[in-house]
Amino acid sequence: LILRRLPRRRVSKLMEEVGRNRCFNGFVVRYKHKSKCNACDMTFSVYLPPATIDGAKKVPAIYWLSGLTCTDENFIQKAGAQKYAAQHQVALICPDTSPRGVDLPGDSESWDFGKGASFYVNATEEPWSKHYSMYEYVISELVQLVEAQLPVLPGVRSVMGHSMGGHGALICALKNPGMFKSVSAFAPICNPINVPWGIKAFSKYLGSDQSAWKSYDASVLATTYTGPPLNILIDQGSSDKFLVDQLRPDTLADACEGTPLTCSLHTRPGYDHSYFFIASFIQDHIEHHVKYLSSNDYC
Repeated sequence: LILRRLPRRRVSKLMEEVGRNRCFNGFVVRYKHKSKCNACDMTFSVYLPPATIDGAKKVPAIYWLSGLTCTDENFIQKAGAQKYAAQHQVALICPDTSPRGVDLPGDSESWDFGKGASFYVNATEEPWSKHYSMYEYVISELVQLVEAQLPVLPGVRSVMGHSMGGHGALICALKNPGMFKSVSAFAPICNPINVPWGIKAFSKYLGSDQSAWKSYDASVLATTYTGPPLNILIDQGSSDKFLVDQLRPDTLADACEGTPLTCSLHTRPGYDHSYFFIASFIQDHIEHHVKYLSSNDYC
């Protein structure tokens, strides 16, 4: 089978293609668009599997949210997920972790706040509130754009992420029951209102009212979840230096007890917080999502 390389082109007035590489008989493509939510240009990367070439077929989509300091390209370049996405004919959608180019005071002073560290919330405090609406961006603007412009099936989607992005994936699924068919995470920040990373970010993005923080905490959201049954797959490395002070997956597992949620928490001996860890178990996560996505009839 010989697949022709599609010319680089503006897909529509809504987004522009800025990069393309062939990969496992599909394509990794990078797009830029103007975001209304964040009032700036945003980029995102996708993997389109072989079935989508020349618009032959629409496929399910798995959204990946990256962690602190990452861009939209880290997962695509390091995790090795395209091999399994190609095998199962699913698209991968990878947004950036924050707005870029807006240059707000203090947005580059530390690696765990500001650029590359949005925590996937809708900021309410100045100066962040104008540009940092990443929660709304992911669950609304990006999903609508992708499903309107790319060969993916509307409504047939799952979400996963790592660290801060694992937190993002969890809250997106828990705050929007039924929007995602499944959810998984690698080393997620499970109880941000009680750990240093979360306290720092939430106090600056959301202000001093800690009741607002709770609406972005997976362990809190789990206790009041009343949506359809949802199996949360979590992989956590036992040698992760952030495990005790920042991540707290046991808190989420406990919070899921007695709810429609099932938390499948796998502790992986000797693994750390890096992409070596993610690459080792990404096949399991892709197959976890495919199990739920493939129950739909799609063309």
